[in-house]
Amino acid sequence: MRKAEVKRKTKETEIHVILKLDSRAGTCKAVTGIGFLDHMLESCSRHGGFDLSVTAVGDLEVDPHHTIEDVGIVLGQAVKKAVGDGTGIRRFAHAIVPMDEALATVALDYSGRGYLAFKATFGMQQIGGVPTDLVAHFFWSCCSHAGLTAHISASGMNDHHQCEAIFKAFGIALGQALEVREGRMDVPSTKGVF
Repeated sequence: MRKAEVKRKTKETEIHVILKLDSRAGTCKAVTGIGFLDHMLESCSRHGGFDLSVTAVGDLEVDPHHTIEDVGIVLGQAVKKAVGDGTGIRRFAHAIVPMDEALATVALDYSGRGYLAFKATFGMQQIGGVPTDLVAHFFWSCCSHAGLTAHISASGMNDHHQCEAIFKAFGIALGQALEVREGRMDVPSTKGVF
């Protein structure tokens, strides 16, 4: 089983992530002090079919920025560690997820190169006490530390629905991109390495 445990402690946060890519169960325990983030991580894990445990203690008395950023960083590091050299993985995946009036599209390439293209417009400045600009920042932090290219877009009238559809689509695409293809023992790159 591909598994990673990563801990990161700074003056602003203390994050602990355990990721099990091959569990297929999609169980998640997220305790970050930010209910909205916990809910999004649970949706991501559940629909992605990987087990995820996230605990975070951060300087929420300042604002949620450091905690959300650092959870993204540590999750990205856990993905990179669990994937290893990438032997046998599918590499590319995409998902389109509707949630009522909202629609999210995520296309991923686990290439070793971190990049995020994010296109979504939110009507409110905050969702569940989280500034909406931190949604893209979470994915930027995760992708840059995982070595993952992600193109994420969403539209809709309800900001919660847009965000939840994004996290679900990201989870589905991530689970598929990192899936090991039966009988393949190569790294899916013409370079031979990521």
